[in-house]
Amino acid sequence: MLGLFSAFEWALLGPVLIGCIYSLLCLGAVFWYLRRAVHPPATGAWPPVTILKPIHGLEKNLEENLRSACELDYPTYQVVLAVQRLEDPALPLLRELEREYGSARISVVAVENQPVVNGKVQNLIHALAAARHDIVVISDSDIGLRPDYLRQIVAPLADPEVGCVCTLYRAVDSDVWHEKLEHLSYNSEFIVNVIFAEVFSAYPFCPGCSVAIRRKALDEIGGFEPLLDFLVEDFELGRRINERGYRTELIPYFVDTTVDIERADDWWSHQVYWDQNTRAVAPVGFFFTVLIQPLPFALIFALTRGFDPWGLGVLAGTLAVRWFTRAAIFWRIGDRAGLRLLHWLPVRDLAGFGSWFVALFKRTFEWRHFHFELTRDGRILPRR
Repeated sequence: MLGLFSAFEWALLGPVLIGCIYSLLCLGAVFWYLRRAVHPPATGAWPPVTILKPIHGLEKNLEENLRSACELDYPTYQVVLAVQRLEDPALPLLRELEREYGSARISVVAVENQPVVNGKVQNLIHALAAARHDIVVISDSDIGLRPDYLRQIVAPLADPEVGCVCTLYRAVDSDVWHEKLEHLSYNSEFIVNVIFAEVFSAYPFCPGCSVAIRRKALDEIGGFEPLLDFLVEDFELGRRINERGYRTELIPYFVDTTVDIERADDWWSHQVYWDQNTRAVAPVGFFFTVLIQPLPFALIFALTRGFDPWGLGVLAGTLAVRWFTRAAIFWRIGDRAGLRLLHWLPVRDLAGFGSWFVALFKRTFEWRHFHFELTRDGRILPRR
């Protein structure tokens, strides 16, 4: 049996097997984790909430996403819409929404403030200054919300030991080819890995696009200011809140995030940026994530075999595992659009293999057209 393949070919088969097993484990983790529906407990008094929406420019579906935040089924809440440029093209829309929904519902914060380090955190600092309530929810500008959103994400905070609550999110509205690849990266990889880590307690995730925080816990960690120079500010937020003795809860509830990638090079930069995020949070874990990407190794194996029956069999089997597990996951999370994109999955997998190698060595990144350097401890510095 050992003589069937060379040592190099056996070495290639290792990641193929590991990656296929991991794909099947992820499938089981997703179905197990989502087996329970989220039902907020009946409560006599829901605490008032402030939603912080950091905004940068006129993104796709921006008005629709902002309106969804203003029409939630919740007794008392405020929405703070924040931009960092007085000439931000989104500002007229924000003012229009403020007039339409009233100042009791919407507060607009516009501060001329070019990003020095983490621009989102800078925006949140200014938004927080306008918050009127003790429960703070961070909801990114590309996130669409359903009417029950606040009841779902706020309910776990009834437990005083919970300091932070996060939701899952799935990509929607991908149009051009590079947006479709981004869609697959969100729904076939990122969110699946988040659920796997939650189920197997690999390490605590705090997806930062949809987070509810107890203001007391936020104050205890010094607010948002200590997060200013971190690349992965959401992970750092969850870690610091956990260090203060609070729990972070990830609930099996999805919000939708609009895929908005203008150019193919923006898509590639974002893929590398995601991998840089993983490397910044867990450098050792990031190094070994290459072993759970079976398709590139299966393709190399087939190439070394000259696409003989063994090579084609391994490649076909790997493709079958990837397509089957991701199709089942997309069906379970309600991503019908993703099912129609599965023919792009091999392209996404090969691109993900390439972005891993780039992120392994790259120490710079771009955010909103500003350039930064990444330090070994996950901090960011303006690029000189």
